[in-house]
Amino acid sequence: MSLYGHGAVTIWHDLLPQAKDAFYAWHNHEHMPERVGIPGFRRGRRYIAECGTPEYFNLYEADSPEVLSGQDYLNRLNAPTPWTQEVVVSFRNVTRAICRVLYSGGVGQAGHLLTLRFDLPPFAQQTASTLLRQRILPPLADAPGIVGVHLCRADDSGSRIETAEKKARNQETGIPRWILMIEGISAQAVEACCDQLLQRLADHSVPLQDRNQAVYRLEYQRCKHPWG
Repeated sequence: MSLYGHGAVTIWHDLLPQAKDAFYAWHNHEHMPERVGIPGFRRGRRYIAECGTPEYFNLYEADSPEVLSGQDYLNRLNAPTPWTQEVVVSFRNVTRAICRVLYSGGVGQAGHLLTLRFDLPPFAQQTASTLLRQRILPPLADAPGIVGVHLCRADDSGSRIETAEKKARNQETGIPRWILMIEGISAQAVEACCDQLLQRLADHSVPLQDRNQAVYRLEYQRCKHPWG
């Protein structure tokens, strides 16, 4: 698989303009190192929007979904640092999900990533999941300019856990049900790949609901290191 593990935290958000300098300092120097230092976390990435909203997308990859509902992560979420409490009050339009990775294929990572959030009616969920994993996504991983395609399903109960950090944001947090991510060498490559994907789903009469699509550019990445 292309992702580092079978669990993922996906977070989309906007930010008050006056908070950007503080956000970048905090995220680069405290928050991302702290998160990747949690046992079972493997990598964190921050993206900024080139097309679509919200402005930021953050992706954390972990060994398993169980890591993301485990005590080590919850301890951090329930003991936010003073710097964290200062910065997260500036977050707006937050959508966050604790996810199980259902499919991840490709040859690596690249600088552009398209996120597609959607829901499915109950009768279509199993059919759509099987269709994506077995027939649609594997060939798209080899499409021109594409280096990775990933399908995630949100864990609703894990995503709804109330924590001190969530309360500090003081805003309602949306939860997407299904997430597709396409990584590629350019915005044009990931958009073309998504067009193919959507056409193939339409050909099979898969009814996507509450669709939200955006293209992001990688700003920062941190992997787990022996000294982390």
